[in-house]
Amino acid sequence: MTTTPATTTGAPTPHGTARHTGIESARPKRSIEELRALALEGAELDDTNAEGVARWAAQAFPGTLAVACSMAEGVLPHLISQHAPGVDVLFLETGYHFADTHGTRARVADELDVTVVDVLPELTVAEQDAKYGPRLFERDPARCCAMRKMEPLARTLAGYEAWVTGVRRDEAPTRTNTPLVTFDEKHGLVKVNPLVTWSLDDVTAYAHEHSVPVNLLMYDGYPSIGCEPCTQRVAPGDDPRSGRWAGLSKTECGIHT
Repeated sequence: MTTTPATTTGAPTPHGTARHTGIESARPKRSIEELRALALEGAELDDTNAEGVARWAAQAFPGTLAVACSMAEGVLPHLISQHAPGVDVLFLETGYHFADTHGTRARVADELDVTVVDVLPELTVAEQDAKYGPRLFERDPARCCAMRKMEPLARTLAGYEAWVTGVRRDEAPTRTNTPLVTFDEKHGLVKVNPLVTWSLDDVTAYAHEHSVPVNLLMYDGYPSIGCEPCTQRVAPGDDPRSGRWAGLSKTECGIHT
């Protein structure tokens, strides 16, 4: 299920797409103090009960909740939509995704009770190349991630009171201490991580049990999937995120750090 947001681009849209430029929505928001109190309430939940956390988030933030999804699979959108039908699912459309990622995005939009929202950068890839030179992701990956992921996401999250992510503690050393629920100081809203204690096996088991779309790259050595130029296969037993920006000191795009 998808809808078209009020603010759209003039670009053609693929089937099932809701184009979004990252402009703040008109939804009323509670005060920072109220949101901080809700974050403290959520932090007391059982971090092994993802279903209970999803239920709490849907009840605490009716109509002001968003789910972030990289389209490695549709597990998190499915989980949240059981308690918040039609929930907004934010997909960072960087312009550099694998074809299989776009295929998964289309299936999530078509098969799940969610509203997929494509979060777009200010510049197209061609415009970015013209302004900064081609293949910025090789020369300055941090700047590329900032322009194509972090800045568009920040603008879009301004319209919500809470966002849900699929961050897990087992993914990388940088994520070992990820809290279940916290107040996201960077974006000014509550951040909920219901899968924080899950393993990759837990994710795939849920996907199988509920017939949730899974990116085919997950079965081809890509346990963590980002932009195609910056993602490589991971050797069995290696850090699941070791294929991201391989050969560089960079391990995170900056969204969760």
